[in-house]
Amino acid sequence: MKKFAVILCGCGTLDGSEIHESVMTLLAIDRNDCEYSIFAPNDNQYHVMNHITHQPMPEQRNMLVEAARIARGQIRPLEECKVEDFDALVFPGGNGSAKNIFTYALEGQNCKVREDVAQLVKAFHKERKPIGALCIAPVMLSKVLGDITITVGNDEGTIRNVLSFGSQHINTQQKEVISDKQNMIFTTPCYMLPARISDIADCAENLIEAILDNIQ
Repeated sequence: MKKFAVILCGCGTLDGSEIHESVMTLLAIDRNDCEYSIFAPNDNQYHVMNHITHQPMPEQRNMLVEAARIARGQIRPLEECKVEDFDALVFPGGNGSAKNIFTYALEGQNCKVREDVAQLVKAFHKERKPIGALCIAPVMLSKVLGDITITVGNDEGTIRNVLSFGSQHINTQQKEVISDKQNMIFTTPCYMLPARISDIADCAENLIEAILDNIQ
């Protein structure tokens, strides 16, 4: 039975991990008779957003504590995720991930990636273990790894930045997966394109199946 590490960073698309993408990823792993373990940084979110008004709220929340809502409490701090324990690594997206895991939503082309996340990505890449990313999360892989092939759908501004990081981009329609088998990178657009929740389920299912087809 293959084991997946899934990295979250809170609970909610505007300030943490996108909930639909996170849950559908877990469901796809389970439906393919695989196991998952969930991890998140044990740090405060960049900020807390009101998901009705889309305005910041005057409070702080912890990424690990908030992501535990999605994980039903079965979650561990990011530093406990070790490459030798897993067959694959997956990052759901969400605008919050582009604030907490990397800073693309805040700094665009000049974004930075959390060092612990960058080191984890590099460790899986070095061992040629598959890395999957949904929605905006492929931009983080591009920033860390450079010369890889990914998709973020067809958003022109994001594509320009991905190209500036040294990556190649392939435009996709909803539900498609781009498989960079040379680098073991697997990406799908999700909410980077207009989507129904059923589209997100199909994106996640197709991503996990593509990864499983390429696990050594």
